[in-house]
Amino acid sequence: MLLTIAVSGYRSLRELILPLDRLNVVTGPNGSGKSSLYRSIRLLASAAQGRIIGSLANEGGLSSTLWAGPEAFSRGMKSGDVPVQGTVRRDRVSLKLGFASEDFGYAIDLGLPVPGRSQFNRDPEIKTETVWAGERIRRSNVLAERKGPVVTVTGEKGGRDVILSGLPPYDSMMTHATDSRGAPEILELRERMRGWRFYDHFRTGAEAPARRRQVGTQTRLLASDGADVGAALQTIREIGDVAALDSAVADAFPGCSLDISVSDGLFEVEMHQHGLLRPFRAGELSDGTLRYLLLAAALLSPRPPSLMVLNEPETSLHPDLLKPLARLVAQAAERSQVIVVSHARVLVEELAKQPHARVLALHKELGETIVEDVEAPGWSWPKR
Repeated sequence: MLLTIAVSGYRSLRELILPLDRLNVVTGPNGSGKSSLYRSIRLLASAAQGRIIGSLANEGGLSSTLWAGPEAFSRGMKSGDVPVQGTVRRDRVSLKLGFASEDFGYAIDLGLPVPGRSQFNRDPEIKTETVWAGERIRRSNVLAERKGPVVTVTGEKGGRDVILSGLPPYDSMMTHATDSRGAPEILELRERMRGWRFYDHFRTGAEAPARRRQVGTQTRLLASDGADVGAALQTIREIGDVAALDSAVADAFPGCSLDISVSDGLFEVEMHQHGLLRPFRAGELSDGTLRYLLLAAALLSPRPPSLMVLNEPETSLHPDLLKPLARLVAQAAERSQVIVVSHARVLVEELAKQPHARVLALHKELGETIVEDVEAPGWSWPKR
């Protein structure tokens, strides 16, 4: 389980160190930084996929994602006696992302390239990456370290062994230094991060893939776009908790039941309603009904991920569905660590009642995202 998420220099997240529990609810008013926190966690996960530079490019490049305020706030700025203004920079321009779990920690530091070296001078460079054992980094517990183009690991006699040199600044050691003999910890951590799942605003419009019949194979984990929802729900029926699925449907839609029709290998969701002579197919369901079924397929996965992150799952849902959704999320949190980003009051209040739930309420001060009434856990960033 992740114990800490750390972000520095990303959009409104100047320096945010958050403790995590089994079930985490990120909430706050519009513009408080909820989306920035969600994106930063996705960006962190993309390091394990070898896509972190491309992901930043899709957001407009490093320059458009960096913290836009001053490097630090003076007392006068905080009190309002002095206008907020830039100061002489002391530290390097940097975007840092990291986490600590019960057994491993990881951090990555991205910075600006050397000017004039290439026409791709808007691409950020990976300056450092570090993997350590336990919650807090110390020099004695560093397992693998990348500085510039060189990756080293702890050797048998306690020294540092070079396992890779010449690593380009746009490539992560998480994808290029995963020898199971020389760096098994990097391989273990990479596979764990690749298993994280993010569900962000399922498409439910007329052309949504979830509304069409799709070729199905056994699907133990719903795709991020929900295209394989029919196969995912049928997989739950065959090897998962079918009673929990039926209960989730009945909880949200009394008198209704779910079925999956299969014709020539094509799977399609159907919903039976009491009093009607034929079922409604996926293409006929309302946006809210289809979205709830997509969330049920994700949350009741027979192969739950170690971390599941839901961004505003309440979108398009009728208020009556928020309590059933909260019960689904709470059930999923018994098997996975869950982070829910939401501004739906009913959903937040219901989730806050659950065991091992932590509410992270965000707000802005001088443009900086701050978390309310939560003590930041101990954290140190690896040095360049």
